[in-house]
Amino acid sequence: MKFPFFNFNQQNYPEFWNTYSNLFKIKNKKTIKETRFVVFDTETTGFDFKKDRILSIGAIAVIENRMLVNDGLEIYLDQEIFNSKTVPIHGILKSEKVQKLNELDALITFLDYLKDSVLVAHHAGFDIGMVNAALKRHGLGKLKNQFLDTGILFKRSKHIVNFIDPSKRYSLDEISKELKISANDRHTAAGDAFITAIAFLKILSKLNKDGKMKYKDLFINPMNY
Repeated sequence: MKFPFFNFNQQNYPEFWNTYSNLFKIKNKKTIKETRFVVFDTETTGFDFKKDRILSIGAIAVIENRMLVNDGLEIYLDQEIFNSKTVPIHGILKSEKVQKLNELDALITFLDYLKDSVLVAHHAGFDIGMVNAALKRHGLGKLKNQFLDTGILFKRSKHIVNFIDPSKRYSLDEISKELKISANDRHTAAGDAFITAIAFLKILSKLNKDGKMKYKDLFINPMNY
């Protein structure tokens, strides 16, 4: 007796996830100049990937060493969980009168905006981890985009002229002060994404001073930061 073949590894993902995933099936050679970077930040109820939730996502695109102010995104999410202790940090109240999306619709909106761009964030592991945790709650996979951490890139740029402690974690405030970036609108997702984008461009300028840096060089981490 012949039994039908079933592929138990294949899941029936929703169309929006398949559309997003299909963007990564073709591997094209990239240059820094032609790459679309999406610099983003999240505000959350806390730091626990399982218990806490994303309150807002802010993002702005960078292409050809320019921030595209007309290519940005700001999303507020319904608050399933409310943590009054974090309100003084992000300033988002549960009763705030702004248009909010549920978590799934926010993810769909973010992925549609993101596409196959390279993600950039400060201490990127946290923000990406929060998005991945949200994706998991809806039975989806992890983000497929390559990503860069401005904290690591900053230490690489400092090492060009100074010896630094690889174990030190520079805050966005410390980087902003050293790079002379105004810290207005800190601790909003859109504001922090904007500040991080400026920092990214300044750091990239230091790392690529001779104009010879290649796309793959962005992801080299020789000092194990």
